[in-house]
Amino acid sequence: MSGSRSRVAGCGPRSVGVTWQPSADCSPADVCKYNEYKTGRFMIRLATRQSKLALWQTEHVAAELRRHHADLNLELLPLSTRGDEVLDRSLSEIGGKGVFLKELERALLDGEADIAVHSLKDVPAESPPGLKLSVVLPRGDWADWWLTADGRGPGELPPGAKVGTSSLRRQSQLLRGYPDLQVVPIRGNVQTRMGLMTSGQVDAVILAAAGLQRLQFPLQHKLALAPPEFIPSPGQGVIVTQIRHDDERTEALLAPLACALTTDQVAAERAVVATLGGDCRMPLAALAEIDAADRISLYARLCSPDGREAVEITLHGRRTDAAAIGREAGRHLLAHGGREIIAALPE
Repeated sequence: MSGSRSRVAGCGPRSVGVTWQPSADCSPADVCKYNEYKTGRFMIRLATRQSKLALWQTEHVAAELRRHHADLNLELLPLSTRGDEVLDRSLSEIGGKGVFLKELERALLDGEADIAVHSLKDVPAESPPGLKLSVVLPRGDWADWWLTADGRGPGELPPGAKVGTSSLRRQSQLLRGYPDLQVVPIRGNVQTRMGLMTSGQVDAVILAAAGLQRLQFPLQHKLALAPPEFIPSPGQGVIVTQIRHDDERTEALLAPLACALTTDQVAAERAVVATLGGDCRMPLAALAEIDAADRISLYARLCSPDGREAVEITLHGRRTDAAAIGREAGRHLLAHGGREIIAALPE
């Protein structure tokens, strides 16, 4: 049943080395947490999906918290989400990537959890009322990986060969370059999708490199799909935390985990998403890179699902203007065919 909850006990003593007192307008949940702090029963609860990758990412956040706050007491709250349970329909049919977040966000709002841990690429541009994104951790590999059993690349497969992906962005960019290939929608965890390839049900799959690396998944043949042919999803490879908007205590605990470089990169990428309407379902690609001179380069592309129509832009500017550059890129995409591509997308 959607929303089923179980807990995995954390470890560590029951006190915290962060000085914090609730302000006058703090929520009842935070006042309760402060009382726990004063009585030595202080605990931070982290909401997570139940997949191996989600648990790895949440354990990573927990480990970083313990590294900075050695006396912190942590508990994981694994939750089942609609996105994990409904696998016979596409994400666009059941509400987009946001279906992976709703149960975790509900746990935050209800005071059952203090932190939710997400893959940033799955997070819509706006948080629900009462919540906000807190910190982004250092970025992992942002690339997509092309995976086959025999090492053949996309240009070496015969016409009609089946490629498994549940992402409209991956589908559209693949078909843009290789229109003779057949895209097969696949859902499920990394192990399930890899199994479809190794069993021969599909000839290749495309998956995020960061997830495979974090799980140390054994691979014989992989090919990194990179610009200009392939641009990743905005925020790909990034772990983000979400908290209640007035939870100053947890925000202070998380602050040392933030990566300034990644924060500015994703500010540009997610500004493109927000300008186009904030919908994770659209086949939008965006990648920001920052050089040693603090110059930012942003690559953004929006394609039709069949890859026949595409609009793209590359912008350069100052790192301090990251969000403004993202908004400019989004406006360009809309003005040069993006509105028509978005209007034609299936509901």
